Amino acid sequence: MNAISALTVQNITKSFGGLTAVNQMSFELKTQEVLGLIGPNGSGKTTMLNIISGAFRADSGYVSLFGKVISDQPAHVVSRTGVARTFQLVRILNSMTAVENVEAGGVFGHRRLWGNPLRSLAIEMLEKVGIADLMNNQISSLTYIDQKRIELARALMSDPKILLLDEWLAGLNPSELQIGIDVINNLRAEGLTIIIVEHVMDAIRSLCDRCVVMNTGKKIAEGIPQEVLEDEGVIRAYLGSDNA
Repeated sequence: MNAISALTVQNITKSFGGLTAVNQMSFELKTQEVLGLIGPNGSGKTTMLNIISGAFRADSGYVSLFGKVISDQPAHVVSRTGVARTFQLVRILNSMTAVENVEAGGVFGHRRLWGNPLRSLAIEMLEKVGIADLMNNQISSLTYIDQKRIELARALMSDPKILLLDEWLAGLNPSELQIGIDVINNLRAEGLTIIIVEHVMDAIRSLCDRCVVMNTGKKIAEGIPQEVLEDEGVIRAYLGSDNA
């Protein structure tokens, strides 16, 4: 694995009123690494992704991409620097076909493609996630995993340096889950740098090089998945002290 730091999160704090959602969070993401950002519900994981992607502005601390601070920039600027993401709830355009949904990522992304180059790249991204044969299908006819793959293909249209996946595997049945894991593994094999927020621990074990665990906004553990998931503090955070 290349040891260059792709992303640095340094002492990030974010509060909403009297609630501190992220508290002095620091971690690094290496190039070509897949990092799992995990923790119980309400631990601040999605807020952390929102700060990285520019949707939220941190109260203190900074995020840098390849040494350049991006946490002072709005989301559309952060996207153009090379950060793409998916969301907990699939965000797709129901009135369009699969390929048109993916093309939207090229029209409004930092590449700003049009015409034949746009269509060609969209088909390439659909092939990358395994559903090029569905390119002309209406969104309403697609299964949930295929809709998720549409959203992922659209995110990939920007040729991101870092991909943020926010519970992308949530809500899938066992066979769909395996399809999703295989798609992410293929992106991993291509060398894409990824942060995964996920509750499916089998996926974390099979996909991630390292994990950062959050609880009540703070980092409580960091390391390789097997060691982190066996940590007593992590078990207590997920299950409560009576079950640790």
